[in-house]
Amino acid sequence: MPRLTRQQLFPFLAWLPRQTRSSIGRDLIVGLSGAILALPQSIAYALIAGLPAEYGLYAAIVPVLVACLFGSSWHLICGPTAAISIVLYASISPLAVPGSQDYISLILLLTFLCGIFQWLLGMLRFGALVNFVSHSVVLGFTLGAAVVIAIGQLPNLLGLDLPAQSTALKSLVVLLGQLGQSNMPSLILGGSTLLLGLLLKAVIPRWPTLLISLVAVSAVAWGCPALFGEVPRVQAFVGRLPPVTALPLDLDLVLRLLPSAVAVGMLGLVTSLSIARSLSARSQQMLDANQEVRGQGVSNIVGAFFSGSLSAGSFTRSGLSYEAGACSPLAGIFSALWVALFALCGASLIAQIPLPVMAGSILVISWGLVDRRGIAALLRVSRSEFVVMALTCLATLLLELQTAIYAGVLASLFFYLKRTSQPRVQTWRDGSVEVMRVGGSIFFGASHYLQQRLQRLTGSEVMIEAQQINFIDYSGVEMLHQEARRLRGLGGGLTLRQAKPQVVDELRKLEGADHCPIAFID
Repeated sequence: MPRLTRQQLFPFLAWLPRQTRSSIGRDLIVGLSGAILALPQSIAYALIAGLPAEYGLYAAIVPVLVACLFGSSWHLICGPTAAISIVLYASISPLAVPGSQDYISLILLLTFLCGIFQWLLGMLRFGALVNFVSHSVVLGFTLGAAVVIAIGQLPNLLGLDLPAQSTALKSLVVLLGQLGQSNMPSLILGGSTLLLGLLLKAVIPRWPTLLISLVAVSAVAWGCPALFGEVPRVQAFVGRLPPVTALPLDLDLVLRLLPSAVAVGMLGLVTSLSIARSLSARSQQMLDANQEVRGQGVSNIVGAFFSGSLSAGSFTRSGLSYEAGACSPLAGIFSALWVALFALCGASLIAQIPLPVMAGSILVISWGLVDRRGIAALLRVSRSEFVVMALTCLATLLLELQTAIYAGVLASLFFYLKRTSQPRVQTWRDGSVEVMRVGGSIFFGASHYLQQRLQRLTGSEVMIEAQQINFIDYSGVEMLHQEARRLRGLGGGLTLRQAKPQVVDELRKLEGADHCPIAFID
C-alpha cells in the first residue's frame, strides 16, 4: 500500500493556515446558509432511510466535519442524500424493523463497511475505478430513486399506514388498492406543501424554499388544531449532540452486508466525485480524486461511530457553497456546527412538523432529483447510453436498489465492449498492397472481428496503418502472427506501419525478434 505524505495524511494543513479574518467571516455566513438548507433535507432523508428524524441531523454533523477536513475539494459539502437514503432503506429493511435499535445499528454498520471500502480504494489509488459507473447509470438510478422515494412517501401524504414492500412496483400496487382510505386533512397538508414548494422553487430558487414551505404549512396545521390536530407528527426526540455508538461487528452480519456496502459505497463516491469535478472545473481548482475518495471513506468510518448514516456529496448544498462564494472547506465545517447547534436547541420544533408536510417536502426533493436536461441530452447524443439509463431506471423499480446499480454497470460494460470489439476499420489499395487502418486497440474482444476483416482482403501483401493502436494483448498478438504466416504462405506478407514501440515489443516477444513473421516500417 503506497505511503502517504504529511499533506496527504492531513490535507487541511494546506489551506487552513491561509485563512484570514475576512475569509473566515464569509465562510461563517455561507455555512449558516448551508445549515438552513440542510436542516429540512437531513430530517427528510432520515425518514426516507427509515431512521428517526434526529439521525438525519447526526449525519449532517460529524461526517461533514471529517469530509471537509480530509477531502480535496474546496466546495464539496457532504451529508445524507435522497438516493443514498433510499438504498440504505432497501438494504436494511429486510433485516430489521425500520426505526428500531437493531435497524439503526445495522445502518451504522453498513456505513462503516462502506467507509472501509472507500478508504481502501483511496489508499490503493483506485479512485479512477468509480469511472466504471457511467454518468448514464447515475442518471437512470437517480431517476428511478426519485420515483421510488415518491411512491414510498405517498402513504404518509395520504394518511395511510401501509406495510413496506420489497420493490417500488409492489408498493404502488398496494397503494392503489388503499386509495379509498385516504385521510383528507393529511392530503390537504401534504398537497399544500408540495404545491407551495414547487411554486417557490420556480419563483425564488435561491431562497431556502424547502424550509419556507415546511414552516409555513406546519404553522397552518399548528394554528388549526380542530382540523389538523389528529394528523400524525414527526416523532419527538431529545436534543443532544451525536451520541457515540458501538457497532455490532459480527462476522456473519459483515459478510451479509458486504455486497450492499460495495454498491452503496460506489454510488456515494460517483456522486461525490461528479459534484467535486464539476465545481473544480468552475473554480479552477486542481482536484485530487484519490484524496477525495480517502476523505469520503474516513468521514463514513468516523461518522458511523457518532451515529451518522452514510454520507455523500450533496448537489444542492455544494452548489450553494460555490454560488455563495465559500472561500475554503471551512464553510462546510461551519455548516455542520450550525446544524449541531440546532440539534441541541431545536428538537421541540421538529416535533411540531406533521408527517404529511414532511412527505410533501420529500416529494419536492424527489422532483428536484430528476435531471430532465441531462436525460434529453443523453437521448440526443448517444442512443446506447440512453438505453443504459432506461434499463438502470427500470431496474430500480423492479429490483432491489443495490442490484439495480450492478445491473446498470453491467449494461454500460456490455455496450462498451460491444463498441470496442468492432474498432473502426478503413481499407484501400495502394498499388499491389492492400492497406487497412485500424482505429482502436487489438484485444481479445476485437481479435476475431479484425481477423475476419483481414481475411476478406483479396491481396497477399497487406499493410496495417497502426498509428491508432495503443494496446495489444496476447490474443491480438497470436492473431496477427497467424495472419502473417497465412499471407507468407500465399507469397506475400504482413507489415505494420508507424506502430507504437510498446505494440512492436509485444509482437516481437511471441517468437523472438529474429523470428517475428511481421515486418515493421516507419
